Amino acid sequence: MERPKLELIRQSWRTVNRSPLEHGTVLFSRLFTLEPNLLPLFQYNGRQFSSPEDCLSSPEFLGHIRKVMLVIDAAVTNVEDLSSLEEYLAGLGKKHRAVGVRLGSFSTVGESLLYMLEKCLGPDFTPDTKAAWSQLYGAVVQAMGRGWDGE
Repeated sequence: MERPKLELIRQSWRTVNRSPLEHGTVLFSRLFTLEPNLLPLFQYNGRQFSSPEDCLSSPEFLGHIRKVMLVIDAAVTNVEDLSSLEEYLAGLGKKHRAVGVRLGSFSTVGESLLYMLEKCLGPDFTPDTKAAWSQLYGAVVQAMGRGWDGE
């Protein structure tokens, strides 16, 4: 990835990362709007959530949001050498596959990520910023996709 894109990613992430839980909640709220059939995949202690709002306010799910934001943070930190996260991301893919997530759902997660960035950054969410994040997210999903391969 060329340097201007790296800078756009790092700069925009600094803004998002000031309130990761708040912005992560926006991401998942959008995800459940776009793909409501993902909600039943999130169960804690056998408890099924009755609504996205119920899920988004549960302490266990807030923990999941924090983890997702940490994965994005790791990708941003290692954006120049994503191969260093290759094994970790493939393992993450395998975990998601095991709980019934379809690989195709990650394109909806990507849309939700871009939506959250746009809401957070406002006018600073330029076409170049969107393109840079799309490239980074595509590389992350490709690495996670290896968790669906070979079994």
